[in-house]
Amino acid sequence: MTLAAPLGLLKQARARFTQREIAAHVGKDIKTVRRWEKGETPCPSMLEPALRDLLHSSGRTKAGANPGDAQFRFIDLFAGIGGIRRGFEAHGGRCVFTSEWNDFSKKSYQENYRDDDNGHQFVGDIVSYAVDAVPSHDVLLAGFPCQPFSIAGVSKKNSLGRPHGFECTTQGTLFYDVARIIAAKRPAAFLLENVKNLLSHDKGNTFRTILAVLRDELHYDVHYKVIDGQHFTPQHRERIVIVGFREKTEFTFDDLDVPAEGPRLASILHKTDGTEPVLEHDGDRFFDHASRAVQARYTLTPNLWAYLQAYAEKHRAAGNGFGFGLVTPDSVTRTLSARYHKDGSEILVSQTNGRRPRRLTPRECARLMGFPDDFVIPVSDTQAYRQFGNSVVVPVMQEVARIMTPHVTELLARGMAVRLKS
Repeated sequence: MTLAAPLGLLKQARARFTQREIAAHVGKDIKTVRRWEKGETPCPSMLEPALRDLLHSSGRTKAGANPGDAQFRFIDLFAGIGGIRRGFEAHGGRCVFTSEWNDFSKKSYQENYRDDDNGHQFVGDIVSYAVDAVPSHDVLLAGFPCQPFSIAGVSKKNSLGRPHGFECTTQGTLFYDVARIIAAKRPAAFLLENVKNLLSHDKGNTFRTILAVLRDELHYDVHYKVIDGQHFTPQHRERIVIVGFREKTEFTFDDLDVPAEGPRLASILHKTDGTEPVLEHDGDRFFDHASRAVQARYTLTPNLWAYLQAYAEKHRAAGNGFGFGLVTPDSVTRTLSARYHKDGSEILVSQTNGRRPRRLTPRECARLMGFPDDFVIPVSDTQAYRQFGNSVVVPVMQEVARIMTPHVTELLARGMAVRLKS
């Protein structure tokens, strides 16, 4: 790729956009764009995808334009079963692109989100996907897995046309694939979600690298906060949420409306008093409505219950805290994990009349993660447990989307106003 290519794209863009609008889209200031035009400094080759995206998306009359009233368009990366998506659809967003590599998660996702008539595209592995083929969007969502970064620090050689800093520091990681799409498409905002331990991974170097890429390389206004899902569902689940905006906004996590006390486990357990809803897509798979009881297969076998008790006792004697988590309707549970299908040990529901404890059913796991009862579970119990254990607490995402949306729409309106003046 030569420097002449991005310079030619810049000239095409200047025929239709102001320097201010181009600068805002590529994350630079107006003086830098002016120097590129005058030939005082070369227009970096890494900006070619962003300039092409600006030219291709210029005919859009309204963010999220769709038969309907979507306020903005978003893409859903490392989508799982769409928990983050649900939060943003609840506040006027429309999903235009999804990436998820796991076939079982894809099955659950496509069963619950009917995108056939909306120009929506679903792809598998984003790593091998061409960035130019990703559609233009206003918000990027990604629950990316955390991987170690092999090189610390961020290159400052961009102005010389050398490799983009995040390519040096994050190549080969899944965060790199998020960063390259942000660099090329320049969405108005993004939301990234990860485990709390991302903050301390590799003595904090991983998170410092991520922030350096987002702030110093991509020039986004970045905010982050660890949010515990137990304010919204009866589960202690701490996750870090990273939010960024293409321009400075008044966004603050202080605007979150977090209930002081969250619900208890009784709110998500199957009801044995005759009030458990009959769900056509579940039938009696999880709950026997005739006998008003959870299906017997979710009660631990004698051998498994004996093993877990012996295992817990062994670690107690050694002074360790390992063991099962026994809960009652008044409890807040431990974090539901993707390994829950193995023995259910982190969340075992106590049963009366001397019965052995039981696992949560997949429907109860869905409720524990904040998914409504109309969410269809088309996969096996094992796959369902994995999917919910890897998902997000939906009400958390919905609350973050609520406080993000006004700033997203403000940025989109600001960009539209600039275009009308030019």
